Amino acid sequence: MPTGPFSHRRGRRGPAGEDQYRIRRVRGMQYFTSRQQHDDLTIVVERFPGPEQVLARTYVLVHGIGVSSRYFHPLAAELSRTGRVFLVDLPGYGAAPNPRRDVTLADHAAVLAGFLREADLRAPVIVGHSMGTQVVSLLAQRHPDVTDTVVMMAPTMVPSARRPWVAIGHLLHDGTREPLAVWGISIVDYVVRCGLPYLVRQMPHMLRDRMEDRVASHAARTLVINGDRDPIVPSVWAAELSRAHPQAEFREVRGPHVIMHTDPVMIARHITDFVAAGERSAAGEPS
Repeated sequence: MPTGPFSHRRGRRGPAGEDQYRIRRVRGMQYFTSRQQHDDLTIVVERFPGPEQVLARTYVLVHGIGVSSRYFHPLAAELSRTGRVFLVDLPGYGAAPNPRRDVTLADHAAVLAGFLREADLRAPVIVGHSMGTQVVSLLAQRHPDVTDTVVMMAPTMVPSARRPWVAIGHLLHDGTREPLAVWGISIVDYVVRCGLPYLVRQMPHMLRDRMEDRVASHAARTLVINGDRDPIVPSVWAAELSRAHPQAEFREVRGPHVIMHTDPVMIARHITDFVAAGERSAAGEPS
């Protein structure tokens, strides 16, 4: 039995096909679960099949720190009405086992890139939330072959909050604005599924990252979405971040930090409209 700072075990390691998991449903839409190994790291993937169309769009959703893909379920159900949706539990989060070593944001991006290449997804739209936007940003910069469109919801971290106690204070403030369903998911994911030791090791990577320094180098079209009541990510910062990218657009919606859970229909509409506009532009059609 391994010991030491990375010995905490939660979740199963190694690959497991969809036939080893129960088929589940969210808002009437069914999804399938699998476990995948990429080098020494394991991820868990939930697949919403979507419509039976050869050219259906593909969306890949990447969660933030401490939580899991569960808080994406309402948005995934909405997006799966028009395309295939994949939700990824990053290493150490949700149903994915805790790694036996330190895992950086770049490591998460590399694992995500490995999954995308192995799955051979056609021009997937990569959607990140909170810390997930930092992973998606690194993916777009270091692995530009895997996507040409990214969506960044509530992008972290605003420079003034890059200290642990400030970040925690903003997180607690946001909790007073979130619905009870988000509270329930967050508490279980933070404490039971991710676990506080792993969360503590992950936080410095998130706080040290300067996403604003690399956003301009993204080749991918970028959509930034932020809630008007988000105390973690002020809309002023999110809008400023979008202006750093020559092909970025910004949308503000009503809501706190977990906007895709509080208003999944509106978020899905913004995403699909942005993707459709990009497709029309690529085809030389008027937007």
